[in-house]
Amino acid sequence: MSRTDASLRRSRALLTGYFLGLGVVMAVWGARMPAVQNAAHLTTGSLSLVLLAASVGMVAGLQAGGRLARPERLPALLIGGAVALAAALALLGQCRTLASLLAAALAFGAAHGVLDVAANTGAVRCQTAYGKSIMSSLHAAYSIGALGGAALAAATAGTAHSTLFLAVGAALTASVLVAGPRTLTLSGADPETFDPQGTDRDRAPGRVWLLGVLAAASLMGEGAAADWAAVHVHALHANTAVAASAFALYSTGMAIGRLTGDRLTTRFGAPAVVRVGAVLAAAGLATGVLADSMPAALAGWAVFGLGLSGTVPSLITAAGSHGPRAVATVSVTGYLGLLAGPALIGALASITTLPTALLLPALVAAALATLARRALENTAP
Repeated sequence: MSRTDASLRRSRALLTGYFLGLGVVMAVWGARMPAVQNAAHLTTGSLSLVLLAASVGMVAGLQAGGRLARPERLPALLIGGAVALAAALALLGQCRTLASLLAAALAFGAAHGVLDVAANTGAVRCQTAYGKSIMSSLHAAYSIGALGGAALAAATAGTAHSTLFLAVGAALTASVLVAGPRTLTLSGADPETFDPQGTDRDRAPGRVWLLGVLAAASLMGEGAAADWAAVHVHALHANTAVAASAFALYSTGMAIGRLTGDRLTTRFGAPAVVRVGAVLAAAGLATGVLADSMPAALAGWAVFGLGLSGTVPSLITAAGSHGPRAVATVSVTGYLGLLAGPALIGALASITTLPTALLLPALVAAALATLARRALENTAP
């Protein structure tokens, strides 16, 4: 193995670690949200403000990351973003007032946004240097980290959330500091062949926005699974444990799909993988909803996750050819779908039924399939 190959493998391993850590942190934060609410005696409305502050911070962090993510700055952004995220998580565990939670959540979201852009931009550069698809496996690390974080939160349910947040934050910080020297030598595409500012104005800005719309469509499905899968299965007379497994099955399907996604993308191309996956997702969820049975519903959510697994990695790869700002634009637009989707489904459910409302993400997945070729044509790792 040549020195260059060894350097690329090391860079890929480092990026895998950053994606994994991000998944763990986000899952731990989300899983222990009720404890955060109880500790600060927050109403549902007040908790919504905390989540909104995190969202505002993330949008700001994504935009800042898009402006700062030059090749020579990526290592510093990865290290700084990860340490800041770990510190913000630990701080969130200590907050007992709405004001302190708002400030900490804003910082948490900003750090998340910076790390997200840095990790994805680094992944695009590393993939370009490899000359083959590796993006899906890197995003699989995030999914696996999220599953691990959720399991950790469940296993430590009897432990104070402040202790858990502090422990996870300390572990992440220690890991980043150990990996810091190697992160500073992160490999990727040569600056001469990679435009750090992107060329959005010269390379069809309309395509970047189309990629963003498709990211929003995909992440609407993720938001639907996170917020409504358990409710849907519980309404079919499942007990609490079985209902909670619905999102776990969705996440498992997502992780399995991403672990195999690079090989499929290399063989068939990103447009075909996204198109076929979106059709599978639409069919799986629609069948699970219309069958009106618990086993079908659980299977439907698993297939839905499997089908959508290749979408975001392919969209980020396509956006990466336009530079870090395009990656940030696609991420911000996609995040809007993640936020708005569950609320829209809830509104539809209030005037129809939840099964009827859940046909919306299935229809959106079908629409995604029709636009995949146009958005992802000429995409190459």
